[in-house]
Amino acid sequence: MIAFESLHIAGLDEAELMHWIDAAWVRARGVRGAWQFEEVDVARIQLIHTLRHDLEIGETAMPVVLSLLDQLYEMRRNSARLNKALASLPPEARQLLLAKLER
Repeated sequence: MIAFESLHIAGLDEAELMHWIDAAWVRARGVRGAWQFEEVDVARIQLIHTLRHDLEIGETAMPVVLSLLDQLYEMRRNSARLNKALASLPPEARQLLLAKLER
């Protein structure tokens, strides 16, 4: 767990982060003023900061952008699980399945 005080994201202030937490863009554990974050949450904070400040994604568009990114990440996780399952198949079964996918 990483405390808010340990976050080192240039230009991010506590009020802005609190807004993101209140908007459910970021998950935080603990209580206001003593938030704790998992590493994945810190990565999301960095992503949101980049989207808001570097790419200038607006307040109203942010939920849509985050939803699409969440869907993309879920697809990547599912693809990795599928690749792992394919790798565990016997070679002949894997070849048969890959041949069907190429059609």
